[in-house]
Amino acid sequence: MKKLAVLLIVFCVSFSFAQEKDNKVKLEKKGDVTEATFYYDNGEIDQQGFFKDGKLHGTWTSYNLTGEKIAVGNYEAGEKVGKWIFKTNDVLKEVDYSNDQIEKVNSWSRDAVIASQNE
Repeated sequence: MKKLAVLLIVFCVSFSFAQEKDNKVKLEKKGDVTEATFYYDNGEIDQQGFFKDGKLHGTWTSYNLTGEKIAVGNYEAGEKVGKWIFKTNDVLKEVDYSNDQIEKVNSWSRDAVIASQNE
């Protein structure tokens, strides 16, 4: 749980940092939502998702500097909902949210997955 808290803090800080930093941002209106794409200085996508009525809404995806997907989840009216997936090093975490609150956490390490595949 401690690792999850650190991971979530890192994700939130990186999101805030991406907004404050002078990175390239592409905004595209699509019906009643606006698609936002934030880029790292190297041109790779940092984060991609949607805003509705000025709030985070729909699927948001985060990537690392090399373009590897590291987080994906959904917002509804600015609140985290449903399943979120976080990937760090060799650990995959699935976090279930309800009304912006963590309901359940599952975690898998690469070693555990490999071990179960070899059984």
